[in-house]
Amino acid sequence: MRKGGVKLKYSLEIKDLEKSFDGKHKILKGVSLDIEEGEFITLLGPSGCGKTTTLRIISGLETPDKGKVYLDGVDITDFPPNKRNMNTVFQNYALFPHMNVEDNIGYGLKIKRVNKKEIKERVKKALELVQLEGFEKRRPDELSGGQKQRVAIARALINNPKVLLLDEPLGALDLQLRRDMQIELKRLQKKLNITFIYITHDQDEAISMSDRIVVMSEGQFKQIGTPDEIYNHPETSYVAKFVGNANIIKGKILSFREDLVEVEMAGGSGVVQNPGFDLKIGQEVTIAIRSENVLLDKNCNCGLKAKVSEKTFHGGGARIMLTLPTGENIISSSYGLNNSVEVGDEVCWRFACNQGVFVDLKEEKHEE
Repeated sequence: MRKGGVKLKYSLEIKDLEKSFDGKHKILKGVSLDIEEGEFITLLGPSGCGKTTTLRIISGLETPDKGKVYLDGVDITDFPPNKRNMNTVFQNYALFPHMNVEDNIGYGLKIKRVNKKEIKERVKKALELVQLEGFEKRRPDELSGGQKQRVAIARALINNPKVLLLDEPLGALDLQLRRDMQIELKRLQKKLNITFIYITHDQDEAISMSDRIVVMSEGQFKQIGTPDEIYNHPETSYVAKFVGNANIIKGKILSFREDLVEVEMAGGSGVVQNPGFDLKIGQEVTIAIRSENVLLDKNCNCGLKAKVSEKTFHGGGARIMLTLPTGENIISSSYGLNNSVEVGDEVCWRFACNQGVFVDLKEEKHEE
């Protein structure tokens, strides 16, 4: 694989991983992923989708039923965790309560019988990295949640791992501290140029931090792409709804206009950019439209018809539920609290042609 004519160097490769714990129900169903050196990759999905199992196989804590794990081209599938040049940061910190910060961070080096002088120097540098200078003698119970997490990160980084695995490390933090730590983790990753593999079910976290996102569901990788690709160009209705909670609308192709496709939907018709697939008039299709891209017109002189069934405010914005003639509901959202429509109003809604995305075409084509 090449990017701009340059052969890519993969830090980590997982090939066709399968895993079940009872011999019947597969937790992973043949997943594969190539990760470039220095990439920030996030596995994003709901509980039970296989994120942690994937991470545990990469770290060596689980063995796959089938498939391989490669690090720098070397097959490490059967290597024990301590031979993989990786470290893991957990949500619960896993700090030793009887040790101070300095001893917690340097414990791994002590086990490796590194001399005391070098341990002290490396602990000092690790504390500088996570901005905890002066905290060397404090015990875990004297630290805040954010400080504990920084200690856990420093302990993982001090061994200079090739890959850092992070299993929902910010899940126990409050919202503002979580946002601050997101910025801090991204800063560290770029500064050190270490491959990060991060697990979360928080879509905002994944979008704000990742170079690429792997959206998972039921043991499968549903889509792999940059945050822009995942958010603005979802390939399936599952990805569109899980990342950003898009409106999923069924329709039928009416006509073609150069690179545009006219689609009949409940209450009227809309125009969507042609995705480049082989489409035909009369074909049933599925379209994803982000709620922030649904525009309302109270005068009903354009777009598709609907009725305002609910209006709420949250996070400095308005959330308006529209009921279509079929009885289905879609959401329109906007920043700011001023919005002229009220519950019961008959409105028209519309969207720009580049803001509607055909999804599930691969599945639909396969079914045909």
